[in-house]
Amino acid sequence: MVFSLPPDEIVFPNPELADEDGLLAVGGDLSPERLILAYQNGIFPWFSEGDPILWYSPHQRCVIYPEKAKVSKSMRQLLRSNSFEVTANKAFDLVIANCAKTPRKDQPGTWITNEMQEAYLNLHRLGWAHSIEVWQNNQLVGGLYGVGIGEVFCGESMFSLVSNASKVALIYLCQQFEFKLIDCQLPNDHLLSMGAEMMDRVDYMELLQNK
Repeated sequence: MVFSLPPDEIVFPNPELADEDGLLAVGGDLSPERLILAYQNGIFPWFSEGDPILWYSPHQRCVIYPEKAKVSKSMRQLLRSNSFEVTANKAFDLVIANCAKTPRKDQPGTWITNEMQEAYLNLHRLGWAHSIEVWQNNQLVGGLYGVGIGEVFCGESMFSLVSNASKVALIYLCQQFEFKLIDCQLPNDHLLSMGAEMMDRVDYMELLQNK
């Protein structure tokens, strides 16, 4: 059952009531208060330009335990070569803008609308949203962004303009921060190749709420 959120109250239904595909609710806004409450309850917005705001809470989450992240021999060699410079929270606006415009396989457009970008920029200004930037010759060539909730980093999107740049960003996140879990939301081959696995919502919520 999909719930309609009241416009004058920041609340969400129980995430366990989400549809089979994870769709839980429609409506509301992208205010910092609503977004933070959503992430604290394992919920995230995902919708296309022109659609109402849709809120999801998948029954199975794609996650990476940082200590289990797979770093191939070739990636280790690349990291040792110092081909990239990696920073954190230095260019959040550029990272999210690049994530929005990078073409995605089997996706005609982007879900990172201008409204979404502004909403996460607000979260970044408030200290909730974070970015990892990967630079080459002083040019931004890759990165990722997401929301930190206690010991969980809720990844939103990543991009790569040169080979392996997004992998470098993810490895940096796993190795340089103290998050116990990286929430990737939905699986893909790229994430699975780096050690991502599926986690039941019950287990995810237990770890998420241990903040």
